[in-house]
Amino acid sequence: MPAISLFAPYTMGPHTLANRIVMNPMTRCRADAGGVPTPIMATYYAQRATAGLIITEGVAPSANGRGYARQPGLWNAPQIAGWKTVTAAVKAQGGVIFAQVMHTGRVSHPANMPEGGRIIAPSALALAGQMYSDAEGMQDYPVPSEMTLADIAATKAEFVTAAKDAIAAGFDGIELHGANGYLLEQFLSPHTNQRADAYGGSVANRIKFVVEVARDVAAAIGGDKVGIRLSPYGMASGMTPYPEVDETYLALTKALAEAGLVYLHIANHAAMGNPPIPADFLNALHTAWPRTFFLGGSFDLASGQAAVDAGESDLVGIGRAFIANPDLVARMKAGLPLAAMNPDALYSHGPAGYCDYPNA
Repeated sequence: MPAISLFAPYTMGPHTLANRIVMNPMTRCRADAGGVPTPIMATYYAQRATAGLIITEGVAPSANGRGYARQPGLWNAPQIAGWKTVTAAVKAQGGVIFAQVMHTGRVSHPANMPEGGRIIAPSALALAGQMYSDAEGMQDYPVPSEMTLADIAATKAEFVTAAKDAIAAGFDGIELHGANGYLLEQFLSPHTNQRADAYGGSVANRIKFVVEVARDVAAAIGGDKVGIRLSPYGMASGMTPYPEVDETYLALTKALAEAGLVYLHIANHAAMGNPPIPADFLNALHTAWPRTFFLGGSFDLASGQAAVDAGESDLVGIGRAFIANPDLVARMKAGLPLAAMNPDALYSHGPAGYCDYPNA
């Protein structure tokens, strides 16, 4: 198979990407207390606009969906206005940007939520461990409220509204966050979903909520503006393996393909100590997906190019290397060394360790 350069343009649905390098979504916690994007966020994303595709940090679709301190939102006018400055800054640099819509579900604490927010999940099962809040420091995760059918309907509507708001804010599309142990994945796993109704039990029932969210969002803004991130075999936020993993994700992939989503983004966390995703299973997912399919993980130039050359991934998702290297694409193309990030500033306040990393 002839080599296809990572630096060559790529067409993804209606979107023309300048290259095949994706800036993966990464939590950075720089919004204000109300979840409104701040000016430094516009600077940060614009600095990295040479990525073929930017996927933002997780953006809460509602007060109930906000789990982290200083996590941005997409459910009110000030937040939409704040995101407009971000998308305008990225587009001024020629970039393409999707908002990652992330409902945290049980991965939350009241100290990080707006007034009136409720911690909800498929089942009333608390996540073990603690979460940081600016107001109260480290706190135990509380037991979430099991979602009623009314809660499920309302939450689906919140995803749709957030997707519409993202387009109004100037985003090129959205990514549904179905990975890393957040609400969508909480429905998929029998360890976090112990419901006895139509949304729990069998594989078909456990994928139902995710499929319905995807279908509703695609109907609202167009499937060519909707992608999804999944993390089979992932162990983030209390996820643990279960016997039906392959069956669950293959059934989900086929249903999402029918919904018309523009891409499937598989998060491979093997480099972070998670079980590797078996190669034959990845190939089965890829075979079942008719449009853009890509992997997000600890790629460098050589491994990313090899994945594209082998037909394993149409795009290459790269995360932390973008933090300290706003000009990552140029550095990779020129074979320049990469700068190291400051891990102590990943989730801190202000520009330090965020938008103050220089170009080479």
